[in-house]
Amino acid sequence: MPPPKDVVKIAIQMVGAIPQLIELQQTKPLASVLKDVCDAWSLPNAERYALQYADGRQTYITESNRRDIKNGSILRLTTSPDQEAERLYIGIQSKNVDVKTDSLKKLASLSQDVTFAQEFISRNGLKQIYSIVEEGNDTGQMLAHTLKAFTELMEHDFVSWENLSTVFIKKIVSYVNMNAVDASIQQLSLSILENMVPTSQLLFEVVRKEVPLDRLLTYLQATNAQLQLKAMALLIALLLSATDAERREMMDYLREKNIRQFIHKNIIHSSEPLGDEMAHYLYVLQSVSLNLCEHRMKMSMDPYSQEQRDLLQSLRQTAFESESEVPAGTFSTERRKSLCAKEFRKLGFMNNSNPAEDLRRAPPGLLALDNMVYFSRNTPNAYSRFVLENSSREDKHECPFARSSIQLTLILCEILHIGEPCSETAQAFYPMFFGQDHFFEELFCICIQLVNKTWKEMRATQEDFDKVMQVVREQITRTLSLKPTSLELFKTRVNALNYSEILKLRQTERLHQEETLAVPVLELREKLKPELLELIRQQRLLHLCEGTLFRKISSRRRQDKLWYCRLSPNHKVLHYGDVEEGVQSPPIESLPEKIPVADMKMLLVGKECPHTKEKSSGKQNKDVLELAFSIVHDVEEYCLNFIAPTRYEFCLWTDGLNVLLGKEMTSERTQTDLDVLLSMELKLRLLDLENISIPDEPPPVPKPPSNLNFCYDFSHAEQ
Repeated sequence: MPPPKDVVKIAIQMVGAIPQLIELQQTKPLASVLKDVCDAWSLPNAERYALQYADGRQTYITESNRRDIKNGSILRLTTSPDQEAERLYIGIQSKNVDVKTDSLKKLASLSQDVTFAQEFISRNGLKQIYSIVEEGNDTGQMLAHTLKAFTELMEHDFVSWENLSTVFIKKIVSYVNMNAVDASIQQLSLSILENMVPTSQLLFEVVRKEVPLDRLLTYLQATNAQLQLKAMALLIALLLSATDAERREMMDYLREKNIRQFIHKNIIHSSEPLGDEMAHYLYVLQSVSLNLCEHRMKMSMDPYSQEQRDLLQSLRQTAFESESEVPAGTFSTERRKSLCAKEFRKLGFMNNSNPAEDLRRAPPGLLALDNMVYFSRNTPNAYSRFVLENSSREDKHECPFARSSIQLTLILCEILHIGEPCSETAQAFYPMFFGQDHFFEELFCICIQLVNKTWKEMRATQEDFDKVMQVVREQITRTLSLKPTSLELFKTRVNALNYSEILKLRQTERLHQEETLAVPVLELREKLKPELLELIRQQRLLHLCEGTLFRKISSRRRQDKLWYCRLSPNHKVLHYGDVEEGVQSPPIESLPEKIPVADMKMLLVGKECPHTKEKSSGKQNKDVLELAFSIVHDVEEYCLNFIAPTRYEFCLWTDGLNVLLGKEMTSERTQTDLDVLLSMELKLRLLDLENISIPDEPPPVPKPPSNLNFCYDFSHAEQ
């Protein structure tokens, strides 16, 4: 019979005593439970004792958390939190260094428990810790235990960080800025400052002023992974607490000091694996850096800004440099305006008379203009090639550079989450971001050339613009998901992922979504194939029995002579003969010529056929090659030559003749028909399993029962 819900069976240990196995009544006051336990071991003063878990964090048991005790838990009888707090409070003030160090070590361990922390803080214990840090010059184990205890006590939020004295803060800062300090003390000091920064603007200003960014960069180059982690945590805390202007200033300084190289070399490519916490910090740093583009992304173009107009004109001048070198007096103002409008149209602006209108949409705003200018200035050859190549295409088939750039910038902003707040848990950073300066602009340069490449692969027109950009978004997203380590690798992979590959991936994913690639379904497909192939064979032979009208072709010209061929109903003889125009399906008796199927030796197709070798080369001959087939039979190696009226007829006849010869059907139509039939048959058979996931492996067969006594014994039937 199971125990009542309010009773748990537990074991209680004590040093030097035999453990007790008791049934803990959850409704019984904890003080009464402790008295019973102490009485069993003949211990007086039960109020001086408490229970705590023997394993794990060794949390004290209180009335508020006692319901978390599970059956089989092992507890330990120990000194009560208030007694322990009092003892350690006195111990950390001891003049004896060993006693003081041991007390601080024990304090650091017990401070994780909220009950103990409350008791210790209530005795003004933090004041003693402040004193040890502020007045002491020790930088060894005693200081490490002190800082650890302080960190754990502050985690419980009983005391505000703003209560810290300036002397204490400067002491912690000094441990960060000193070289001759143990790494564990530096880690704890960095952690304390990290927790301090977000709590108030005043503390942020103090830490930012006292801890140079160069010092944090030094830690990022250290070989100690924990030191790197704590330094990165403090750096991220400073960046997140800063104003937009301060953040931009800090990021500019870090960029000048090559922070990306330090991260790329010493963290991403270090010998130790990257932890989840560091991955999150790298994601935040990437996000903060990319969000510096948000200001330009949300700013529309101002047509009255001379600086912005100059940037716009530079695009036109770079692309059409030779045309723009014509002296100003050569053309009238109207003629020059017309020429500029024509050139802006070639650049792909929708509003060629006033291209600034295209950039008034925000996002992507001026960020799109910045990207176009960067592309034209840093890769002028690729820029000119893009524009001039599309200028020479037909109007409908030209890929509009400006329109594509504006939309691509918006797509990249969405993919990279520019303008969105940092997630508190995300870890999705891109390693190549830390391996390249001007990452966003360089990524744009690769992707805008990808747009042109995909446009040509899709043979797109202006009406297909949205479809092309959707494919480009998919190409970029899929490649980024592979986490390429450099932009060069990204470029190689994204260019390899062409339009045809995207179509294949979409088809595969659609099949997966329909669960047609699950292991049991694939096994079912294989079992169904022979039956369905036989069905296709029968259909091919039936088509041969119905017959087809063929035209005769000579080497000089297409003749109007027609002939008909069909298979006998018993599949043993091919009947054929000339027919008149207008005859649709002549009876088999009217076809005088015969070839027994038993005399057929082989089937020839395309270039192998004797009647195609006789023809002259040309476009017409190429068309004929795709439709030609011949039957070789025993009578003096004679060939019966065919030119199928359509590709469909070619597939059906060659399949049918291969069936008669006992060979496999090889036409593309066979695979198409088989796929259609398999798809239909699978859907019918899996109809009852809709919305039910199919496991990859069958469930295990249960073992046979130990006896079969449950079976009905028919020998005892009614007499």
